[in-house]
Amino acid sequence: MSTPPFAPASDADLAVLGEQLGRVPRGVVGIAARCVCGNPTVVATSPRLDDGSPFPTFYYLTHPAATAAMSVLEAGHVMKEFTDELESDDEVRAAYVSAHEAYLCDRAMYGEPEEIAGISAGGMPTRVKCLHALAGHSLAAGPGVNPIGDRALARGTWSPERCACESPGAGG
Repeated sequence: MSTPPFAPASDADLAVLGEQLGRVPRGVVGIAARCVCGNPTVVATSPRLDDGSPFPTFYYLTHPAATAAMSVLEAGHVMKEFTDELESDDEVRAAYVSAHEAYLCDRAMYGEPEEIAGISAGGMPTRVKCLHALAGHSLAAGPGVNPIGDRALARGTWSPERCACESPGAGG
């Protein structure tokens, strides 16, 4: 679990991110969560990219096995189930609103572009739109901060407790 401000990503981190993403990473302000082997799992991204574009997804899930697990859940329509839970459970809904506020607070440490003011990620605070973003937030903030991200991680086939990296420098 990490909280901002983040130490800058190392050259090795950037190389692994490039492998994970299949492209040069953009706007990296730090590594928000790591695999047990030390590789990046979640990157913290500047709310304004170098080209001037606003970028609301501060916590960006990069680990290939984690992103694949969230994609499987999304394909299985788990987002509707989680959205229905938000609508029917006052406690979960309140925790999700708090997660949205925490996300905005974390990102604000790196800037607050007017174009994305009040917009977090993953559909927060009213719906579930992207499990990748919500799981990334949960991994970065730690358990108990984002209830939907926590549920997605618990339902997925990937676990942050074991290494599933394929890069040569992986420890697992």
